Amino acid sequence: MAKEELEDLLPDVDAAKGFYAKYEPKEILGRGISSTVRRCIEKETGLEFAAKIIDLSNDSHEVADGKTMLEATLGEVNILRMVAGHPYIIELHDVFESNTFVFLVFELCRNGELFDYLTSVVALSEKKTRYIMRQLFEALQHVHGKSIVHRDLKPENILLDDNLNIKLTDFGFARHLKTGEKLFDLCGTPGYLAPEVLKSNMYETAEGYSYEVDIWACGVIMYTLLVGCPPFWHRKQMVMLRNIMEGKYSFTSPEWADITEPPKDLIRKLLVVDPKQRITIKEALEHPFFQVLLWDQDMAPLKRSLSTSSRRMSRISQIALEMKGRAFDARRMFQFGILCVRAAVRIRRLRFTPEPLSIGVAKIDPYRIKILRKVIDACAFRVYGHWVKKGEGQNRAALFENTPKTELKQIYVSNLSR
Repeated sequence: MAKEELEDLLPDVDAAKGFYAKYEPKEILGRGISSTVRRCIEKETGLEFAAKIIDLSNDSHEVADGKTMLEATLGEVNILRMVAGHPYIIELHDVFESNTFVFLVFELCRNGELFDYLTSVVALSEKKTRYIMRQLFEALQHVHGKSIVHRDLKPENILLDDNLNIKLTDFGFARHLKTGEKLFDLCGTPGYLAPEVLKSNMYETAEGYSYEVDIWACGVIMYTLLVGCPPFWHRKQMVMLRNIMEGKYSFTSPEWADITEPPKDLIRKLLVVDPKQRITIKEALEHPFFQVLLWDQDMAPLKRSLSTSSRRMSRISQIALEMKGRAFDARRMFQFGILCVRAAVRIRRLRFTPEPLSIGVAKIDPYRIKILRKVIDACAFRVYGHWVKKGEGQNRAALFENTPKTELKQIYVSNLSR
């Protein structure tokens, strides 16, 4: 085939030459409706990046706000450049535009989406949730400081780097707002939509919405991280949307029994139906949930409780006090060393030590036991492929309650006897 004919069939060969000259594409990391994400290597430096290749060949239809795919992509690039430089926001490294493709080169986040990480572990501890949510609020504070609202916050749009720090990404629905400007269009993911977004699409007299929609989404994400299921999920979408409009959620499921009050209180202040009454990002970062510095606490009561007469005084501390001021005793020093080694081994193995299992409770309601609950939820993920909200009509523990059907068992036995 002649070179001229090849260029007619592939009009983007010259236009995309810049990308392929600078980067070497590798395996596919993910796919979207009209995009593909590949790992790529910068030829000059050998550094790894993630290239999002957006197909514009079917760019006649509108994707959001009445914009075509190309307009929306260029708008996203502009916003990414406005919010660049923050440690918890994805860094756009390079952009290449051709007739039918746009190549966006981002920093590579090897640990993938927060959604996938959460699926693998089912739920996060309060400590890990605090670590992630603090970073998310700080990233969002930077974004809002640039007069930009994200509008599509969810675990799928939060990436994790090599150190499990978050990288906020996917600014496709983000908008730069003028002072006092309100939005009215419906966009985002159903389970994370704020009530004012739904009202703006349902009522002509609605006031519109602004930055507060991102704060609501943070409440949904935080709830989901702690217990492994979203607060408003329902298999019937209309019921779910009504729950969102009413702010109807609860902390009554067994998962919440192991969670303290501060995170629940913060979620209550994030998931407020009235956006004017909703907590701000600054107030959220100042919430007691994030104020857990040990050296700020009064240690006097703890010192008194650990006096030599207290039952809480450890055997190691008692021996250490007895040794103080005495002559060197090899036997007692050896005992002290053995106790220190045993204590260190026990502390090291503590996270691998299972909690005591109550057989009686396990038979009646296995979902009440934390270690079984994690196994059950992991099975539910593999069966359904998404979070299953545990409500009155659903019982994830039923996965462990299946028994052989009597009729089938009788047929099997009768067949064997023939």
